[in-house]
Amino acid sequence: MPLTNAGRNHIAAAIIDDGPPTAFDASNAYLGVGDSATAFAASQTDLQAASNKLRKGMEATYPSRATNVLSFRSLFGTGDANWHWQEWALFNAAAAATMLSRKVEDLGTKTSAQSWLLTVDITVSIGS
Repeated sequence: MPLTNAGRNHIAAAIIDDGPPTAFDASNAYLGVGDSATAFAASQTDLQAASNKLRKGMEATYPSRATNVLSFRSLFGTGDANWHWQEWALFNAAAAATMLSRKVEDLGTKTSAQSWLLTVDITVSIGS
């Protein structure tokens, strides 16, 4: 999952404590979903859906970390995001702020008869 320019800048600022930037912690992390299939571009700062987009905060105990894997999880209840999910992203606020990354992926159509849990795992690794 590629980083946005804003996500890259956020990480760089955090490394040298320049800001400090808002953490992607239990109080501030949000997963967002939308219905746009617009291709990813590093310059994007939000989901690309015109109106069908929603951010939800973390479930209890999230985000979590197991060695080098960061896990984020949000619950979209029966009244939330009832449309064709074609994009998702990770944010550090309910509105605006930093979109760390965005993924264009057809996850299907959620209806009001369903609650969906969206879990995103990010593996931090060192390339060779």
